[in-house]
Amino acid sequence: MLRDLRKLPTDRVLVSPSVLASDFSCLGGEIVRAAQAGADVIHLDVMDGGFVPNLSFGPPVIRSIRPKSGLLFDTHLMIEHPAKYAAAFAAAGADHLTFHLECSDPAGEVIDAIRKAGCTVGISLKPATPPEAVFPWLEKIDLVLVMTVEPGFGGQSFMAGQLPKIAAIKREILRRKLHIQLEADGGLDERTVIPTASCGANLIVAGTSVFRHPEGMEEAIRRLHAATGVLDSQL
Repeated sequence: MLRDLRKLPTDRVLVSPSVLASDFSCLGGEIVRAAQAGADVIHLDVMDGGFVPNLSFGPPVIRSIRPKSGLLFDTHLMIEHPAKYAAAFAAAGADHLTFHLECSDPAGEVIDAIRKAGCTVGISLKPATPPEAVFPWLEKIDLVLVMTVEPGFGGQSFMAGQLPKIAAIKREILRRKLHIQLEADGGLDERTVIPTASCGANLIVAGTSVFRHPEGMEEAIRRLHAATGVLDSQL
């Protein structure tokens, strides 16, 4: 199993189940189930109650679940000061850290802190942030995460207005010939993944639609993977 984001392909849809929608009473088992169902990576949502109005978990929980899976831990830091905590999350077992461009720390300092900690780096954009905001940083990062809901809560409805942002970022990645994962997170299921992938997003975060799919996780992930056929089709 690959735990280096830089070695993952960008030409097919990869599924990153968000454990925020799982049963926290048996979190380790839920991660095992997701891996067995065909997950490519595992998405961990870290919320501090400040940057977003909710709390989730921190390094101790990540450390406790790390032995349960050899999949890459795709860790989304929805926190005000990611530079301060990058080393702690890396030591706990996070392989990749994505921070928000809108956080309180300067982006360059956060990137340096994450690299120093030994993780790959991603930048996330809230819905109101324009795509051009991430362009100056593309050569320095490995992933861009476009939020298709407001960050902080699971189970929200997909915001179709974010599709042009995804397409704009993908065009810039291709123009510069960069190997960058373009991730989308929020309200994604077998229906909304089609337009999302067609705009160029290849790493799909799905919580409720995977962990609570009526036909089971394996079928949910299979249907998301099927969107590979429309990847980049509108670019």
